[in-house]
Amino acid sequence: MENLQERADRVKKLENLKGKGINPYPSQCQRTDKISNILKIFDDLEKKEKEISIVGRIKSLRRHGNLTFVTIQDGSGTIQIAISKKEVGAEEYKIFIKNFDIGDFIQAKGFLFVTHKGEKSLNVKSYLMLSKALRPLPDKWSGLKDEEEKLRKRYLDILMNPEIKEMFIKKSIFWNSVRSFLIKKGFLEVETPVLENTTGGADARPFITHHNALDIDVYLRISMGELWQKRLMVAGYEKTFELGRQFRNEGMDAEHLQDYTQMEFYWAYANYEDGMKLVEGMYKYVIKKTFGKLKFEINGFQIDFGKKWEKYDYAETVKKYTGIDIFNTDINEIENKLKELKVNYDKKGFNITRAIDNLWKYCRKKIAGPGFLIGLPLIVSPLAKKSEKNLLITERFQPIIAGSELGNGYSELNDPLDQAKRFAEQQKLRDTGDDEAQMYDKEFVEALEYGMPPTCGFGMSERVFSFLMNKPARECQIFPLMKPKK
Repeated sequence: MENLQERADRVKKLENLKGKGINPYPSQCQRTDKISNILKIFDDLEKKEKEISIVGRIKSLRRHGNLTFVTIQDGSGTIQIAISKKEVGAEEYKIFIKNFDIGDFIQAKGFLFVTHKGEKSLNVKSYLMLSKALRPLPDKWSGLKDEEEKLRKRYLDILMNPEIKEMFIKKSIFWNSVRSFLIKKGFLEVETPVLENTTGGADARPFITHHNALDIDVYLRISMGELWQKRLMVAGYEKTFELGRQFRNEGMDAEHLQDYTQMEFYWAYANYEDGMKLVEGMYKYVIKKTFGKLKFEINGFQIDFGKKWEKYDYAETVKKYTGIDIFNTDINEIENKLKELKVNYDKKGFNITRAIDNLWKYCRKKIAGPGFLIGLPLIVSPLAKKSEKNLLITERFQPIIAGSELGNGYSELNDPLDQAKRFAEQQKLRDTGDDEAQMYDKEFVEALEYGMPPTCGFGMSERVFSFLMNKPARECQIFPLMKPKK
């Protein structure tokens, strides 16, 4: 329940400040340095004797008659300041104690000193209101306990919980490390369309919107420009990548969201074996940069990213855990097995492709990793190149970590006739109700007919980061989409 009386009291204080000719929301302020840097200069007598100006939010107030101790916080740290009637004057002191609250932003000018209790502090000579807060901050111990409310008011969650703030700093380091690794390897960062006439590059249900200027329906992309980046391989670029947002109109759970950050790279004159070597190196680099370690406990698994990654064959793994030979089965046998294993699955548009995929999803939960899933069947890999040794499987790989797929790569299909055939098969699945099957992209097939070199492609999403944090994906988004409050 909101404290309406406290808000009303703060509004009254706001009006009091205005009545005294004080602007509660000035546009300018002065800061000589951040708090974290100021705390380091207490042993430097020369710097300590200079007037210092700091800014920040009031986190605590302790009044002792004519002296008030205030803790303020900026983005770098906290420090205690001392405001006294003697230093700022009787009228200014009265204004402060009657109108300033926890949550307000202030500027404080003064000189550094250490209290008799040994606390590094600032003796304030003058102060300035920078922003009057009309709502009280949550109590540190009892406020914002509801998980839904934390996500809805993420700004308060970050403000009150340093570990949440630190998590999003790590997430920034994570993606910047991905970017720097690829750039060092000679990859060019590109931008491709977010709105598409046909979706491509993944098996997923898209969001649909209307483009008023062209008067056409378009789709929000479900991949990070896969079919566009392949066109760039046709155009003569040899290494490209894109990092951005993509959108899938599907269910929400601990691992999946509807809009999220994804990275995809495409590498000409390379195959899936080259890709696995590069990806293993990239994951190790990014994880070490972000977390400072390579050993984790995730979902009950002990994971050591520093060791040599294993390889897991798709068909062999499914047979090991279910007894089903995916190359000699039918949809009825798989459905019976799924029921026996108590696996829930979406029956809409259900077909042999979805059946095999659900069987695999049951098996992957038993694999710790880190390693690569290989030997994926052609039927679940419409964009991957067939293996020359076994035409029933593809040159596709997926990093497996703590029972989940955390990335997807291929030796990309560059045979235009084979691609057209697979698109046609996918379109038949869509026509029978499979909304996740891929659309026929005639223009992409035409581009392939001009010739695309052998290419390896790979994609990874922010699920990798949430897994390493051992948190649900939604908690690792800074502002996850929420239903509006009624």
